[in-house]
Amino acid sequence: MVSSSTFATDTWVKATWEEFLELADNPEYEKARFYYHQGYMRIEMAALGSRHGRQNSLVANVITIFATLKNIEIVSLTNTSYRKEGIREFQPDSSFYIGSGLRIPPESDSPVDLNEYDPPTLVLEVGSTTLSDDLGFKRLLYEQAGVREYWVNNAKAGEVIGFSISEGRSGQIHQSLVLPGLSLSVINEALQRRKTQKDNEINRWLIQTFNQM
Repeated sequence: MVSSSTFATDTWVKATWEEFLELADNPEYEKARFYYHQGYMRIEMAALGSRHGRQNSLVANVITIFATLKNIEIVSLTNTSYRKEGIREFQPDSSFYIGSGLRIPPESDSPVDLNEYDPPTLVLEVGSTTLSDDLGFKRLLYEQAGVREYWVNNAKAGEVIGFSISEGRSGQIHQSLVLPGLSLSVINEALQRRKTQKDNEINRWLIQTFNQM
């Protein structure tokens, strides 16, 4: 039986769905992020500093600006939990519904019910201490969750690695398939520019770059 007093955070631990829900409802983990897949759960308690926050915001901003200028329907969510009752749960740093005809969840304080609504089209995880897990077990989770594209932001290197997912398998990509025309090299350039430029300067560069496409 998993208990809050002995539970090891920031690693995958074998647990039943009921044990996972018990910890997910525990006020002690109110600020934690929760994952469940194939009978294992992970609760992340690692402190998130400004490097994580800046890069998460910047990549999400690139996606939103591109979709806006290219007239692509998009809804973005931050730190939102998605739940397939009894099977899996995930809470990525950012997630996006892209395109028309999707069952997009309304605003709520509860995890998104994936039996009722579609999974997000694109998921972003920002990793520094969690990078190996983001590229490993979480990638397997998203392969089976119905996500179409998965990006891992290596926060220490300041670069994004992208994967397209189809029929439960993923392969690395260098240009988004769900946002046609968006090269990951542009995102990585924006991440490098953050070292010397403020967001307004980066946004102007992005708008100019995207308008030339």
